[in-house]
This record gives sequence, C-alpha cells and structure tokens, in this order.
Amino acid sequence: MVVQLAKRRFNISQYHQMNKAGILKEDDRVELINGEIIEMSPIGTRHATCVRRLINLFSQLLGELAIIDAQNPIILNNLSEPQPDTALLKPRADFYEAGHPQPQDILLLV
Repeated sequence: MVVQLAKRRFNISQYHQMNKAGILKEDDRVELINGEIIEMSPIGTRHATCVRRLINLFSQLLGELAIIDAQNPIILNNLSEPQPDTALLKPRADFYEAGHPQPQDILLLV
C-alpha cells in the first residue's frame, strides 16, 4: 500500500526557524518558493560567468544608482524568499543590513 503524504507549506518565519534550529544550514542550497523548500541547482561555470558579466555590466552602467546584488535572499511575500542570480536594488545607506530586500526595494530581478 502506498501512502500519499500531503505537502507541507512553510511561511518565512517557519523557514527561518528551521535555520535557527539547525534543520537547515547556512550553506544548504535551498530557497523558499510558494511555501515549498526547493533545492537549488549547483552553479556551473557558464552560469557563474553570466552572473559575473551581468554584475560587471550593471556596475559600469549604473554605478551608485543601484545596489547590485547576486544570489542573496529577497522576500517577495510571506511564502517566498528566493535567491535570484542578480538583483538591482534601490540604494540604501545600510545596504539592507536591517532586513532582506522586499518588493518595494527591487528595481530588477534576474
């Protein structure tokens, strides 16, 4: 007999609590998408090169008009905290030390 388990969805608070409890580790390659903890693919050479090129291009074009972020968490809503390859964020003096960027802070996600 096969038992089908219902999917369990998590909110951002629960996701962070799993990290604090040691269930998830800082170096685990996972992200929270629509309440599901999704394992991220390994970063290959070609992918890493594209991200570096984007960062270089954005740096040259935008200077200090935006914060250029790479592969760091962004809070989209209570159920999603993805880690986009590259993000352009509104400039802030604290560089988002007070908390992860949220939708109103995002200029572009790649």
